[in-house]
Amino acid sequence: MGEMALRLGLAAGLAGVIGWERERLRKPAGFRTHILVGVGSALIMMVSLYMVDLSPGSQGVDPGRIAAQVVVGIGFLGAGTILRSREGIVSGLTTAASLWVVSGIGLAVGCGFTRGALLTTFLVMVVLYFMNRVDEYIEGHLYHTLTVHAKMTGHLIEDVKTILRDNGVRIVRTEVQMPSPSEKFVVFHFKPVAVAQGKALMRHLGKVPGLKEAVFD
Repeated sequence: MGEMALRLGLAAGLAGVIGWERERLRKPAGFRTHILVGVGSALIMMVSLYMVDLSPGSQGVDPGRIAAQVVVGIGFLGAGTILRSREGIVSGLTTAASLWVVSGIGLAVGCGFTRGALLTTFLVMVVLYFMNRVDEYIEGHLYHTLTVHAKMTGHLIEDVKTILRDNGVRIVRTEVQMPSPSEKFVVFHFKPVAVAQGKALMRHLGKVPGLKEAVFD
């Protein structure tokens, strides 16, 4: 009983660390979802091993058979976190991937592969948390951003993208930010442009119907 509680508790703790990082960014799957996936995966792995113990000497019991279904099943849960907005912007891919990794961590803890679970959790946190800081630093020094505040429609977003491309701007990344339920911004990240090119860009954007505000940084 003690070892079982230890494994389930460790699975909950490791999954919770990753879930906390998603929770603080207000992603579709957060703290509780990641813990449930991690604990459930650990339990399923232990059930698989327990079934082997119940059938000693049996050649037909495969401890990985039930656990393998976790890898497949988690795909359906992860798909629920992937959202495609009306503007055509896809979000939630990283959260779906973190759920998939958490299920693997739970399986590892469930079968006693603790060191692998700990190392994987560390690497995932490096990717999710610290790489965000690297991205922010790089974008702050190497990229410009254009924040658009408007009643977002697919047509408007395409108009803005067309203006950017026509002015020689190479879009690196597009993201949606929601500071509050009533506010929605689309941020375009692109490589630096000349001052005159930036001024011309803002003049063209000022003519886009429905665009309330465009902030060039």
